Amino acid sequence: MKILATMLLSLTLPGAHLVPPPRVPVDHSMKQTARKGGVWYFAESGHAVYCYGPVMYIQDPQNGLTRVATFCQGDRTMVPLKD
Repeated sequence: MKILATMLLSLTLPGAHLVPPPRVPVDHSMKQTARKGGVWYFAESGHAVYCYGPVMYIQDPQNGLTRVATFCQGDRTMVPLKD
């Protein structure tokens, strides 16, 4: 009986409940650096492409100079860009 009374008393006291530790704020900016420095570009085909390399100008026999993004996702070395 004594044990039952002690347990009921401990549950009703305001300071007797276990309080979980405060949550640590999470820095979401760390997830954005996982892209390895790539940039989204608008390809000549009308699609968005994500490329890691620099933008270059290459000589095209029909159009003169063509602006291309290099080292893009999907194993594409060069993608012509829309100006």
